[in-house]
Amino acid sequence: MGSDRKSARIGFIGAGWWATSNHMPVLAQRRDAALAGVCRLGQQELRQVQEAFDFPFATEDYRELLENCELDGVVVASPHTLHYEHARAALEKGLHVMCEKPMTTSAQEARHLVRLARERGLQLLVPYGWHYKEFVQQARSLVASGALGELEYVLCHMASPIKGLLSGEGMEVDNVSGQSGSSLFSPAPETWADPQVAGGGYGYAQISHSAGMLFFLTGLRAESVYCLMSGPGARVEIYDALAVRFEGGAIGTVSGAGSVPTDRSFQVDLRIFGSEGMLLLDCERARMELHRHNGESVRAEVAPDGGAYECSGPPNNFADLILGTTEVNWAPGEAAMRGVEMLDAAYRSARSGVAEAVG
Repeated sequence: MGSDRKSARIGFIGAGWWATSNHMPVLAQRRDAALAGVCRLGQQELRQVQEAFDFPFATEDYRELLENCELDGVVVASPHTLHYEHARAALEKGLHVMCEKPMTTSAQEARHLVRLARERGLQLLVPYGWHYKEFVQQARSLVASGALGELEYVLCHMASPIKGLLSGEGMEVDNVSGQSGSSLFSPAPETWADPQVAGGGYGYAQISHSAGMLFFLTGLRAESVYCLMSGPGARVEIYDALAVRFEGGAIGTVSGAGSVPTDRSFQVDLRIFGSEGMLLLDCERARMELHRHNGESVRAEVAPDGGAYECSGPPNNFADLILGTTEVNWAPGEAAMRGVEMLDAAYRSARSGVAEAVG
């Protein structure tokens, strides 16, 4: 839990496109949150961020931020392969952490962050915007109530208009990303398209979203994964096809595609089947339905655009957790960790050509 202080002092490690177009604008609107310090590479870009959001402290060295700035929490929005280093350093300083997706690019590292936060009594939140939709939370409650019985099979599909990013060409993002503010920067192509920086392609860039929701809703945990990946014209994969066996015996398919036309919306479709019925959750077509074998049904009332992505919920939840005004973390590190475990095995399987156990 957070403290009962009047203002949440928040620092940023990483201040590129998404941090400056979503997290910072959301927190800047709050009178009880202070943008206390920022770290990013590039003196000119650093000054742009500092001036745009009135940060009193700015540095290119995250260690200086953690040592010299009085903070209650840190938002980690650096490139994927640096998340673990930065989140670990913040947790070890006793700070709450909101860490961007994917939380890490290694199962072992993800488990360490979750364990570290738990041992130190700190919040670890991963900003999954869809978790804050009422119909998604309703779906979670239904699954948790046992309405589906024993979970037996899941289908989890996501598709996004990001082929340009994954191919290193860049793209205009304001109209398709769900961001809360205008763009100070465009996405840096190398953070998406360079495998050494991104850690992978569509899996880490986007399936981390849908996987987070999958594990948040079901409480399942992957045991082994067989995966095929392809990336026509790119150095990272654009398409993913996973066959997953979960602990306890359930199986599932998890898929992703990065080639949705840029004038179309995200697709996120989860179908969960159990011994007592099925639950259908679709963000593109904005529906959530439960149908049981005994004839009972539940249909959520969702506006036609109710599934559109937006991400004001996570930074607000993070500030509230720090302030102690809520105890509910709607996007916990545990769900993100389970997603990383599955994706880690998926990337190993794509390289080896055989099913890989979660390691």
